[in-house]
Amino acid sequence: MIDLDTPLNALLDSSHGKPRLLVVDDQPINIQVMYQAFAGEFQVFMATNGEQALAICKNNPPDLVLLDVVMPGMDGFEVCTRLKADPATSHIPVIFVTAHNDAAEETHGLSVGAVDFIAKPVNPAVVRARVKTHLTLKFQSDVLRKLVFLDGLSGVFNRRYFDQQISTEWARSVRSNSPLSLILLDVDYFKLYNDAYGHQAGDDTLRLIAVTLKGALRRPADLVARYGGEEFACVLPDTSFEDAMNLAGELERKVRDRAIEHSASPVAQVVTISLGVATREGNTDGDAPMLIGLADNQLYRAKHTGRGRVCGEILAVSKPQ
Repeated sequence: MIDLDTPLNALLDSSHGKPRLLVVDDQPINIQVMYQAFAGEFQVFMATNGEQALAICKNNPPDLVLLDVVMPGMDGFEVCTRLKADPATSHIPVIFVTAHNDAAEETHGLSVGAVDFIAKPVNPAVVRARVKTHLTLKFQSDVLRKLVFLDGLSGVFNRRYFDQQISTEWARSVRSNSPLSLILLDVDYFKLYNDAYGHQAGDDTLRLIAVTLKGALRRPADLVARYGGEEFACVLPDTSFEDAMNLAGELERKVRDRAIEHSASPVAQVVTISLGVATREGNTDGDAPMLIGLADNQLYRAKHTGRGRVCGEILAVSKPQ
């Protein structure tokens, strides 16, 4: 159960860091006032028009947007409408900051998706309080949304979240021309384990393996998901093939070092895993299902060449010149 009185800083884990705040205003003096009000506790980003604001929200999504209503070109209402129409940015709370104190305008702003209105000239203490209130609600909503994507048995992300994130990370990899690696792994002879030790022991083993995998990942962007049954997946953004292979080898050793007894296994007297690695490099075309397919093929190769080992390959689909 989430305590709705939980302070903002308690909702931020080490992977999140300071909340990201985007201030959008065509007047530099107004941006400066906001920066001075928030710079100590927040990462403050700035935009002076609607197009810049949309680009920032797409490429480096903030946790909240303070948005001026009246701007040349695209006004704040249009910016908010576009943010709410895009699934990638629709969850970002928007607070309008305006010199107008008009009920019809405020009603329109709320109807296009804003969570609050703040009148200019702003009182720094009031605007900080309102921002913290809406950020707290936003982070609580994020926690609840994440719970939907957790696997009930293992405690790591579920297949639904994996499917969503591998597509997101593929698109990010294409945009930034950066590598993306995927590890698929399978518990060796897990049916024999369940037959020998019982399904409760099997569940306990899956939980312990999930903890082991999660503890070995080094960066906040890396994720572990239960792919299905006794299979897990690790999504590794900005990770080269060499680094992914090294990590996969480390995962294999760490699970083996847990020394979970498995007397029925032909591989070892302890539980082992087989792993398949696939990497998209910067000059590679294709799509996320191709990366998954390659990792699955490499997992198949690891299982059919002795198990308890790692096999990997770089996705070789060149972009047309």
